[in-house]
Amino acid sequence: MDTRLIDTLPSLSYIDDKKCDDEYAFVKALRMSGGDGANSYSANSRLQRRVLSMAQPVLVKNTKEMMMNLDFPTYIKVAELGCSSGQNTFVAISEIINTINVLCQHVNKNPPEIDCCLNDLPENDFNTTFKFVPLFNKEMTNKAPCFVYGAPGSFYSRLFSRNSLHFIHSSYALHFLSKVPERLENNEGNVYITSSSPESVYNAYLNQFQNDFTLFLRLRSEEVVSNGHMVLTLIGRNTLSDPLYRDCCHFWTLLSKSLRDLVFEGLVSKSKLDTFNMPFYDPNVHELKEVIRKEGSFEINELEAHRFDLGHSNCDYYEEDGYEAGRNEANCIRVVTEPMLTAHFGEDIIDTLFDKYAHHVTQHANCRNKTSVSHVLSLIKK
Repeated sequence: MDTRLIDTLPSLSYIDDKKCDDEYAFVKALRMSGGDGANSYSANSRLQRRVLSMAQPVLVKNTKEMMMNLDFPTYIKVAELGCSSGQNTFVAISEIINTINVLCQHVNKNPPEIDCCLNDLPENDFNTTFKFVPLFNKEMTNKAPCFVYGAPGSFYSRLFSRNSLHFIHSSYALHFLSKVPERLENNEGNVYITSSSPESVYNAYLNQFQNDFTLFLRLRSEEVVSNGHMVLTLIGRNTLSDPLYRDCCHFWTLLSKSLRDLVFEGLVSKSKLDTFNMPFYDPNVHELKEVIRKEGSFEINELEAHRFDLGHSNCDYYEEDGYEAGRNEANCIRVVTEPMLTAHFGEDIIDTLFDKYAHHVTQHANCRNKTSVSHVLSLIKK
């Protein structure tokens, strides 16, 4: 689960010059929990690995199409945007390289040399990721020469030279925005959109997503060669009629409930909660298509929606009891949000907060009317 805020371009700055840095410090901390310990992203990212597996057929198909459309170039440059940290980083890259090698062998072509650029925010734990490079290189032995690089920076800014990329992959990163939307003052007690939010909150989030995704597409259109491909996977929603509806077991709804528990117990001030909002948006298919159509640089090759099951997805098996499912979901959300939550609320509340979160998950174990899906989107540069 990964997203990409920047503090390099003034026009996109997520810190208002008129407000103190401390008030928005939590947004600077938008990164996954680093390292490889029990509370690290690396140890709690089976969900993201399962999502990568789910998107694998689209990834393979687009890799083959890219190679054929570009008439089997001798050099390929691939970018993984929002790579986060740990071994998951190399799942899609390995799939792309293996697909290229098998295809070249099948048509009796020499495989190209491949540059693999791993991108995330500068604060990302690249060190944990780079520890897996020797293993990755070992697995690529006797295949196409492959070179791995780091590319720190926000994908809401230019990252690569013009017309240099042949293939872009990003998984579970683009649902994060470049900044928290403005005008959310009437969303008290919630960290995101809920059924009780005023419609102005939805409009603020939608507007921010439209601006950010438009910018992302425009920037990538400058970097990607003609007929180059992108495969993007992000969390979205399947509701089309009610833009405010989020089910009772929505992951940010549960986080809001858990934080309100801490307010009730005097561990968090109400004002602190009221000034915390997630820089996140879950678009539906119509909202995605509309931005792509208006920006105009890419055509949609595929757009699939897959069931989103956070509670079970961080386990190896599905037979766990309710408490285990709750704890697994709490861990999954913790590794995505802990740096932001710590920056805003302090580290003392974190263990208690996610104990509350796990409890709320068990209370909604029978929730079936879930709004969240995973969108798998493939685009071709016109």
